[in-house]
Amino acid sequence: MLKTSWKYTLALVCTATLACNSGKAPAEAAMKLAEEAVSGAQTEAANLVPDDMKSLSDDLAAAKDTMAKGDYKAALASAQSIQQKANDVLAKAKAKKDELTATWNQISDSLPKMVDAIRSRVDILSQSKKLPAGLDAAKRTAAKDGLAAATSAWGEAQEAFKGGKWTDAIAKATTVKDKATEIMAALGMQTGGAAAAAPAK
Repeated sequence: MLKTSWKYTLALVCTATLACNSGKAPAEAAMKLAEEAVSGAQTEAANLVPDDMKSLSDDLAAAKDTMAKGDYKAALASAQSIQQKANDVLAKAKAKKDELTATWNQISDSLPKMVDAIRSRVDILSQSKKLPAGLDAAKRTAAKDGLAAATSAWGEAQEAFKGGKWTDAIAKATTVKDKATEIMAALGMQTGGAAAAAPAK
């Protein structure tokens, strides 16, 4: 009787082990795909949609923890969900990149023209023996210094954009454009056009 009971118990253990093992392989395969999906999304999404990327990474960590605890059914479901979520995050990142690129193109089209117009105006004022009404030496110096700072900041914005830091690049470029608009107004220049012409001496 005892021998029969032992064999029955052993059979149950073997059956349970096989059941666990049969769920482990699919879970491991799905987890590998999930890891690859998250890794693939990292480069594109980290700078564009950081909150979504963090949520995706947290989900992967939780799924791995579930896997380590031996709950292969739940781990499999989580891994499959992560694969879909990674695709969603990538799509959101692409939409964000398209939006930022459009904004960047608009700024990068108008800002250099504004800077060139300011530089031309500052050069004219620097060569003038008599400044126009409403302008004095202090304003001229401030405009010259502001132009130098704006030129430097615009270069930094361009480097940030090339490096994939799109949000940072646009923030810097927007600040430069605001400063350029301020300088143009101080010099009595028209700010309505991208390359506003300087008023006559």
